[in-house]
Amino acid sequence: MPHQGRRPHRSSGRSTPDDRSDRAGSSSRAGSSSRAASGRAVRSGRRSAPAARVVSPPSSRRTRVELTFLGGLGDVLSDEVREVLDVEPRPVPGRDDALVVELAGDRLAQVRRLRTAVAAFVVLHHDVPRPKSLLSGEHLQRIVDAAYASLRVAGSSTFRFEAAGADSAVFARLGDELARATGLKHDAADGELVVKVRRGVRRDERTDPGWDVLVRIGPRPLSARTWRVADFPGAANATIAAAMVRLAGVRDEDRVLNLMSGSGTLLVERLLAGAAASAVGIDTADAALTAARENLEAAGLTRKVTLVQADALDPSSWPAGPATEPADLVLADPPWGTLHGSHADAPATHAGLLRAAHAASAPGARLVVLTHEVKVMEAAVRDAASLWRAHPPVRVYAKGHHPRIWLLDRVG
Repeated sequence: MPHQGRRPHRSSGRSTPDDRSDRAGSSSRAGSSSRAASGRAVRSGRRSAPAARVVSPPSSRRTRVELTFLGGLGDVLSDEVREVLDVEPRPVPGRDDALVVELAGDRLAQVRRLRTAVAAFVVLHHDVPRPKSLLSGEHLQRIVDAAYASLRVAGSSTFRFEAAGADSAVFARLGDELARATGLKHDAADGELVVKVRRGVRRDERTDPGWDVLVRIGPRPLSARTWRVADFPGAANATIAAAMVRLAGVRDEDRVLNLMSGSGTLLVERLLAGAAASAVGIDTADAALTAARENLEAAGLTRKVTLVQADALDPSSWPAGPATEPADLVLADPPWGTLHGSHADAPATHAGLLRAAHAASAPGARLVVLTHEVKVMEAAVRDAASLWRAHPPVRVYAKGHHPRIWLLDRVG
């Protein structure tokens, strides 16, 4: 869906679950890279006694990389790709949730710096009529090389297929050959290194579309944050939080205020994106503040944030100190549903949020709100026209939820 609002700027609340799976598994295993380095070479697809394979240095040859994203965030990711990778992304034919870029082999590790992408894959196209043909030497060797490219970026100890017929005899044989060549274990249920096999894009009716093989870069999706050690119920999706930060812009002089800060997702993503003059999180719940402290500590940001237990909608109740300094950037993810609030309370919560953010912010401040209460927020923004000027909201598609990101500029 095209982004209708402000063009995203330089980058890196309790709404949608963090997209931590794609069966993320554990982080890189110690010594897994050395295991990969001692894998075995593919010799024309045969199962004869293989010789030890030595991993070659990263190639400078161009590698096609596919980047997946949550629906609605394509423009945000495109902007981040241009900044971080210094390349121009292109849409993937037939897909509305992916971009493709061409990178030198020695730059693959840089994709792990992207914070608004869900996952990254090395993409191989094979002009073959069926997956069985991937077992032949040339095609198999390309897949093995892509696996090694991923392992050079981040080690894995296991792999699995995501494909129609992944439990077939053909994929059992392909898994056996990849295990022989790489030293990785084929774990069909929970493998870390994901290998996708899908039909290629049909160019015309007379040409066979072939097959694409995609090898994920790293054992975890990019959306799986290592800092999230406290899995607080209803925590914001970190990829969406990173998009909110980019839409707001990252300025070193910003005094950042996170209202209804929950487990700290917005605070962490903002501070990982760049420096800030100060950062404050306000929430009433003990459990939320405890979770935020744990996540901030895991991210190495504890000393950069002040957490305050108070009513985020009542600035007059906030203790004197950092919380009462006028904020330049206010971030908020108000509760929705029945997990931490109620639909009946939503109008008062959203209206109170806009008033509190205005009272606590400096002239020229920006406010970014993530909310599922679409109609409620629209009404609150209309009623607060004297306080905030709104940009067109960004609709996000995340696991059946369709929240909106609102970017507003302070009036007066």
